[in-house]
Amino acid sequence: MTRVVLVTGASRGAGKGIALALGETGDTVYVTGRTEPELSATAAEIERRGGTGVPLVCDHAEDDQVRAVFERVREEHGRLDILVNNATALPTRTSGGQGFWERPLHEELKPLEVGLRSHYVAAHYAAPLLIAAGGLLVHTSAPGARSFLPGLHGPSYGAGKAGTDKLSFDMAQELRPHGVSVVSIWMGVLRTERITPEVERALTGTMLPGFESPEFTGRVIDALAGDPRIAEYSGKTVWGAELGAGYGITDTDGTTPSSHREWLGPPSEFTEVIPNYGEFLNRH
Repeated sequence: MTRVVLVTGASRGAGKGIALALGETGDTVYVTGRTEPELSATAAEIERRGGTGVPLVCDHAEDDQVRAVFERVREEHGRLDILVNNATALPTRTSGGQGFWERPLHEELKPLEVGLRSHYVAAHYAAPLLIAAGGLLVHTSAPGARSFLPGLHGPSYGAGKAGTDKLSFDMAQELRPHGVSVVSIWMGVLRTERITPEVERALTGTMLPGFESPEFTGRVIDALAGDPRIAEYSGKTVWGAELGAGYGITDTDGTTPSSHREWLGPPSEFTEVIPNYGEFLNRH
C-alpha cells in the first residue's frame, strides 16, 4: 500500500531533500511551505522520481492554515503514515559578537514560533490521522539542543531544538498506546542549495566537519518507518548518521555520513518512566 506522507517546510533545504527521498519510494507526499513556485518545483520533482507530490501552500505561523492542511489529508486519505515536522524559521544573523539582548527580539523568537510551536500545532492536528495508520511522527532536530557553537547557535535556537527533543519524548508516551512512534532526528551539517562546492571545500575540516545531503535523512526515515522494531526508538532522540549506519544507508554520493558525537556530544535523553512516589519507595 502506498504510504501517505507529509513533510512541512519542504520548499527547499532539509524538508525538500527529505520529501524527495520519500517520494522516490513511490509515496504520496504532501509538502508544505510558504513559497508556491518552490513548493510546486518540489512536488514536480517528486513526481519525476516516481512518487505523487501534492504542494500545499501553508504558513506554519498561522494555525488555521495548518489545520486546513490536515483536513485536506483527512478528506483525501483518512490517514497519515508519516509526518515529518521540519518547518522552521531562523533568525537573520547580524554582526558577530552581539548578545541575544542586542539582537531584534522578533528575529530571535522565530525558532520558537515557527519551529517548536509549529511542530506542536502540526502534531496536534495530525495525531488522529497518524493513529488511524499506526504511523510515524518525526521531528527534525540538531545538536544545538545540547551544544553551543558561537556564530551558529543562540539561546532561542538551542531552546527550540531542546524543546523539540522533549516534545518528541512526551508525545511518544501519549501516542504509544495508539501504535504511533515518535522520533527526534539530529541531522548533520547539510549540503543545501545555499552551499556551493567552493564553500563546502573551504569549510570542511576547518570550521565544520563533512556535509551530508538532506536526502540522507529522508532515506533514514524511510528505513525507520519500515523497521518492525520501530517502537523501540519511540521517544528517543537519535543521530541520523548513526541510525543510517545501522540500516546500511548511504548518502546520494555513495558516502556514509558520520555523526559528530565526539565533537558535539550524545543526543538528548530523558527519564523513561517516572512512577508515583509510593511506587518509587517500594522499589527502593
